[in-house]
Amino acid sequence: MTTTHKLYLNGRWPDPQNSIDVVNPANGKAFAQIGTVPRPLVRQALADASAAWPVWRKMPARERGQYLAKIADILQRRSDEIARTITLENGKPLAQSRGEVAMSVDHLRWFASEGARAYGRIVPNQTPGKRHMVVHTPVGVVGAIAPWNFPLVLALRKVAPALAAGCPVILKPASATPLSSVILAEAVAEAEVPAGVFQLVVGKSAEIAAEWLENPICRKITFTGSTEVGRRLVAGAAESLTKLSLELGGHAPVIVFDDADFERAVEGTIIAKFRNTGQSCIAANRVYVQARIYDRFVEAFVERAKALKIGDGLEEGVEIGPLIDERALQNALEHVEDARSRGARILCGGRRSDVAGEGFFFEPTVLADVPSDVLCMREETFAPVVPICRFETEDEAVTRANATEYGLAAYAFTRDLSRLWRLAENLEAGTIGINDTVPATSQCPFGGLKQSGWGRELGAEGIDAYLETKHISIGVEA
Repeated sequence: MTTTHKLYLNGRWPDPQNSIDVVNPANGKAFAQIGTVPRPLVRQALADASAAWPVWRKMPARERGQYLAKIADILQRRSDEIARTITLENGKPLAQSRGEVAMSVDHLRWFASEGARAYGRIVPNQTPGKRHMVVHTPVGVVGAIAPWNFPLVLALRKVAPALAAGCPVILKPASATPLSSVILAEAVAEAEVPAGVFQLVVGKSAEIAAEWLENPICRKITFTGSTEVGRRLVAGAAESLTKLSLELGGHAPVIVFDDADFERAVEGTIIAKFRNTGQSCIAANRVYVQARIYDRFVEAFVERAKALKIGDGLEEGVEIGPLIDERALQNALEHVEDARSRGARILCGGRRSDVAGEGFFFEPTVLADVPSDVLCMREETFAPVVPICRFETEDEAVTRANATEYGLAAYAFTRDLSRLWRLAENLEAGTIGINDTVPATSQCPFGGLKQSGWGRELGAEGIDAYLETKHISIGVEA
């Protein structure tokens, strides 16, 4: 029997008028339901957030931070429950879900303090009789759209800085993975955050986004998802000039130079590719290995990929969980078949896996001799599929790594200090991990170049995204 979960609106948990199923991708079966809201209730949520804004924005940042710290404490106390919920709705291995909860708590604690550091400045005057200062004020009511692949931590990358800055937030999680956001809402309620400051809505994405774009109460929309949807939000915001923060698609390269720590490069690339079953916007989509170590690297990488344990994320030792749904699985099959039909060699995997039952499982897949214009070299595969390519020179590797419309993340392995600096300057990505394939951290900015998005999350830049900048010019007696 499935349980129906309610949404959190203006400090209350109203009974839902309608609901949708939440499916466990490990078996393809519904295990819960989540209430949904029609557009009029989204409009009401905006009105309630607007009513809550004057009190929340005037509250000292330190006091707002204390609320965030309370939410962090509650999530940490419930971490095992939340991790299990993430695995049930998303499919990722439980150990990775625990890591997501820990990072979510860290984000809350970081922004609990960062709100008090949103400094202005005094600017020296150039004209007698004037004084100048710059201050920052909260942008207003924020609509936040979170994705399914990291359902809690990517929600909190939006919610935590917005609340810290003094902005009420309405969160729309992905319909496939809303339950971790329900627990977040429960933590907000337990922390006694004032009504209307945080609300949770689920429903038809087009209707919710349309209300946010067309209603002047909503001053900003922050979104993580595909570049295609990001473009639609940009088009929709053109009329109202609603502010946008967009963390969009990626196609991250990994470059392995022949002077790299070999074992570290193999293991790091395994993590970059197969974490969350390849369903990450910063996942390794293309691997370039210098010619002198190419054969050795491929052999070691394939051996390691074959050893990855596939299964239900709740099982001990599982490293590869299911993909999110059947469409994702079919997309992976299409990418592999496209590469194979155009000359690529399948060194391992390439098929749907039946070792773990009836869920959406796909074998870890390694491809070689992959043409540069096949689907998996141009589009996000969002699955445990990785092409490995040979290169000769540093210039060639950088040119090929940058040959994409995306620029979210890039990785490289080298021990050459001069090369490290050249890569940092020449790779076109918002995050560059050198000898590090887990670079994201609360205190540093995250976001993309080119068609990978607008703006930054995390770090000092993360709270800047929810602040307006004002110049105050004051006439005084000289």
